[in-house]
Amino acid sequence: MSSLAAARADNFRYPPDFDPKKHGTLNKYNGQHALRDRARKIHEGILIIRFEVPFNIWCGKCGEHIAKGVRFNAEKKAVGAYHSTKIWSFSMRHHCGCVIRIETDPKNAEYVVKDGARRKEESYDPADAGLPQLPDEAERAALASDPLASLERSTAHAREAAGGRAALAALAAEREEKRDGYSLNKRLRAALRASKQEDARLDTRRKELGLADSITLLPESEADAREASLALFAADDRPKFDAAWAGKRRRIMGESIMPTPGGSGGGSSRGGGGGGSSGSGAVGGSSRGGGGGSGSGSRAVAGSSRGGGSGSRAVGASGGGKGAPKLSAAAQAFAARLLRKPGTQLKGL
Repeated sequence: MSSLAAARADNFRYPPDFDPKKHGTLNKYNGQHALRDRARKIHEGILIIRFEVPFNIWCGKCGEHIAKGVRFNAEKKAVGAYHSTKIWSFSMRHHCGCVIRIETDPKNAEYVVKDGARRKEESYDPADAGLPQLPDEAERAALASDPLASLERSTAHAREAAGGRAALAALAAEREEKRDGYSLNKRLRAALRASKQEDARLDTRRKELGLADSITLLPESEADAREASLALFAADDRPKFDAAWAGKRRRIMGESIMPTPGGSGGGSSRGGGGGGSSGSGAVGGSSRGGGGGSGSGSRAVAGSSRGGGSGSRAVGASGGGKGAPKLSAAAQAFAARLLRKPGTQLKGL
């Protein structure tokens, strides 16, 4: 290397006294192994690896459950061979101090717990999981000695393969369908176009309602319409509400809108002998007249008196008087504002 910066680029620096013929590699020059601390027991045939527990086990010392897939720092070494396949042993230490040893079993294609733990027995049918089922030793011996059994097994495999052809064809068709980028893009753009049109329609409706831009309208639904119709009054209470509203309006139409200077309206005037006739709806109490005259003067409209003296005038009085006049336009407008129904015609009091 020409410079320290160039050495840092690939993390290799050859010192001045390094001789390739003498040292061979930088690891030998530094007295290190390529795997560093993982190979500290390499002279004993032991390599430090990360080992995942292949199945659920219980610790033999503390009894704690160790789930499948939990990782440990394990010492890996060869302890034997099955024909030409090595048998590997993995030794690991639990946090309680218990040493757990698991070995491979090439004959049965699985792992075996040797020391320090107990395996959780979980049995299942490989055929239900869709996994190939390996024959055991007895079945292999029977197949080797019985040609008919071997033929039956081959026939069963052929039936299984025929049953899986339909699933394979469906998978192949789905793959070809997903390969067609034009059709996928066409369907996607159509869906996006419809979504944009719906968003534009909702935005136009929001502007018609005068809502703020921060409010987003959602698509209408039958449930929303039904809940909105029942928001103020239930369906059973609607007729009662309409009847009460109509009765209130009738009472308002029958009341007087004129002020009462002398007290509450509804007084009467009585006359005796040749006295004045009674007036309905008199303003300002009652007056009595005897003989040919009337009592104290009470103001009234369109009333009559048959006695002498000052006549008694009553609003809308019966007994020889004329009918009550119509209200003026200003009075009708005032009454309409009270009733909140423009255009209402009042017939008078």
